[in-house]
Amino acid sequence: MTPAGWSRPEDVVETLRRKWTSGRYLAAAAGGHPFEPIAVPLKGPTAADTLHHYEQALAWAQSWAPGLHPQLRLQTRSIGGRNGLPSHTVPARAWVDTRLALWALLGVTDLVDRFHTLYEHTALHYPGLARWMTDHPMKVLVHTAAWHQLVRTVRWIRDHSAQQVYLREIDVPGVDTKFIETHKAILAELLDHALPENRIDTGAPKNDLAARYGFRTKPVYIRLRYLGASPLPFSELTVRAQELAEWPPRVRTVFVLENEITYLSLPPVPDAIAILGSGYAAALLRHLPWLDDVDLCYWGDIDTHGFAILDQVRACFPHTTSLLMDRATLLAHKSHWSQEKTQARDGLTNLTPEEARLYQDLRTGTYRPHLRLEQERIAITTVREALMRHRG
Repeated sequence: MTPAGWSRPEDVVETLRRKWTSGRYLAAAAGGHPFEPIAVPLKGPTAADTLHHYEQALAWAQSWAPGLHPQLRLQTRSIGGRNGLPSHTVPARAWVDTRLALWALLGVTDLVDRFHTLYEHTALHYPGLARWMTDHPMKVLVHTAAWHQLVRTVRWIRDHSAQQVYLREIDVPGVDTKFIETHKAILAELLDHALPENRIDTGAPKNDLAARYGFRTKPVYIRLRYLGASPLPFSELTVRAQELAEWPPRVRTVFVLENEITYLSLPPVPDAIAILGSGYAAALLRHLPWLDDVDLCYWGDIDTHGFAILDQVRACFPHTTSLLMDRATLLAHKSHWSQEKTQARDGLTNLTPEEARLYQDLRTGTYRPHLRLEQERIAITTVREALMRHRG
């Protein structure tokens, strides 16, 4: 081994710091476990090295002088003394005998004191989180500045039924929606620990605090436009999906579109409305059971994503028909073809045989790789003719 491979004092500190960063030392202290002295083996010169690299070996030994490292106890061993080689005593192992010495060596005494202060306060006022703190002490240290607000927030949620309130209504000093958004990762961990199982929807992601912990979520809104005479003094409405589910608009035909300008420019159709899907039509429509009783027609882009949305809509409402999503329309608008950035997944099961064949041609690039025909590029005369055929 060359002098470059001999253990330096900073190497010992780095070895211990990696274990500190893992949280094992502070977790043991917080858990009340007795301290076990820590030994770090040292790599140093051999007897032969003292002959070939005497100056380096001497400097190495001097770097381990006891007065330079008061937090360490050095265990030595003898090398040489045989085959004519001189005998030398060199450091073989560095020991840390107490926690106080370990904290001082790593320069973390203030952090440890801060953790213990937070732990004692939390254990006194909310003992349910004390165990979590002992298991995750480094996460506590990361959030020391906000720790008291985090604990109060968890207590407030525990003590209140979340189903009737939004996250915005959490009433804790110093806590607002920005605080909750900033700290939602740590809040999710604390709430998973503190709340009973029936207060946690484990199927919801941890970054969706409202859904996971039973808060009221933002309502789903549906935008619709009357294509014929409106029974209301409005031609267009945006309403809550839950309310629209209970108030069927009493029309014969419903068109669902993804593109806003196409939705706005649809020509008149008696006894019909248009719904703006905006890329997630299936998620919107599933709230409206009365669609089972109308002529439901979906019109999306001719690309793989358009057919994927059609597939999802038809999974909810099998009687759904498609509009202008056919091969003839695609080929008639070749000058308006564009390119789809990414393609939808394969394995759609709710397409008609003709739709499925066109979908596969789009996936395999039969006409052009990643081919796309956006619905707003289709001639308005073609749209009017299609609506007349559909209505007839």
